[in-house]
Amino acid sequence: MELKVYAEEKVDRARKVLRTLSSIPTEVKNRTLLTAAELLDKKRDYIKEQNKKDVEYAFAQGLSPALIDRLVLNDKRIDGMIKVLKDVASLPDPVGEITRMWTLPNGLRVGRMRVPLGVIFIIYEARPNVTIEAASLCIKSSNAVILRGGKEAINSNRALVELLREASVKEGFPEEAIQFIDRPEREIVWEILKMEGKVDVAIPRGGESLIRAVAENARVPVIKHYKGVCNIYVDEEADLEKAYHIVYNAKVQRPSVCNAVENLIIHRNILNSFLPKMAYILGRAGVELRCDEESLKVIKSHPKLDFVKAVPATEEDYYEEFLDLILAIKVVGSLDEAIEFIEKYGSKHSDAIITENYTKAMKFLAEVDSAAVYVNASTRFTDGNEFGLGAEMGISTDKIHARGPMALEELTIQKFVILGNGQLRDNFRIPDEIIAEWNT
Repeated sequence: MELKVYAEEKVDRARKVLRTLSSIPTEVKNRTLLTAAELLDKKRDYIKEQNKKDVEYAFAQGLSPALIDRLVLNDKRIDGMIKVLKDVASLPDPVGEITRMWTLPNGLRVGRMRVPLGVIFIIYEARPNVTIEAASLCIKSSNAVILRGGKEAINSNRALVELLREASVKEGFPEEAIQFIDRPEREIVWEILKMEGKVDVAIPRGGESLIRAVAENARVPVIKHYKGVCNIYVDEEADLEKAYHIVYNAKVQRPSVCNAVENLIIHRNILNSFLPKMAYILGRAGVELRCDEESLKVIKSHPKLDFVKAVPATEEDYYEEFLDLILAIKVVGSLDEAIEFIEKYGSKHSDAIITENYTKAMKFLAEVDSAAVYVNASTRFTDGNEFGLGAEMGISTDKIHARGPMALEELTIQKFVILGNGQLRDNFRIPDEIIAEWNT
């Protein structure tokens, strides 16, 4: 009962200020974001101190290196959060935008206006920078946000929320619009997910098990961000120099994130010319290769690749989001076979083709059914900030309302606005005799 009351209080506080958020001037929202950026810079030592507590806890709990990597806040990542706040402040305010307006024969003017989604409940794990990304987008889009990070990042998240609310008070933005679940009990999450009519949407951001649990238990709408099983297909007409760098970037630059490549698909006609050097490069970076029979044979027979850790791939490997320095390899005989592989094993997140053939590139773009589809570029760009959107709440793999990085526009919904001058449907009016009766 205590946890239910706690959850209800958090939601009610967010809901209470919701009506006034849409009318807050853009300048107030922007000043709040910029002041938060200043505070983050000034308090970076304090933020790192709080983060150190979380990292020490994570090590003590034996959490994976990939999760600990997501948890760490160093100066580079704090600079990244400052940039997010400034970038979101610089973006156009979507709230109140009229996206279309037309006039009917009867004189009615019908339009569509962007309005906030409402109370957004975001559940995320490990990455405290999500606190800044989510809150900044909700501030700018006039949504109220309830933040629930993982217990492994509770000290970092609490410190970040403190400075966001300090900036809000200073600049006149309702601080109650930023709610933080500062208790670790998971029962609180399930209580909030039941609150139909009070919570407008839930956005889980984390491992697949978390997202499925939220989707299965929620009574409120859920925008899902399932696992990122990203694929890169190296076509027989690829520029191999581009391919080496793109694959290396997509796997090695930051393997613990959802837009890192997990499956490398290679056309059979370039297998012997491409794979040995690619395997050498990846091996030097410490990547374990899980190979089908053809690719494993090439690696095992090459004299320069005896140090590379290459093992036979299982069927399950191709479905796996490794989030680590592990890459599965599949050899195919055609573009169609590559697309069929992606359709079967991918998660509709981010997929890429490397080719110099325009027709093949356009076919790949048209037929690969994913949130982000690339030609000759790393999948690591699937990110709201990298797309010029300022930040993101997550990367939706749904097909309803939002798909891909969820940024400012995706945190609004359009409603119809109608401007009239007394128009009546079918000119159905009060009968004259009734008016006459009243007047006598």
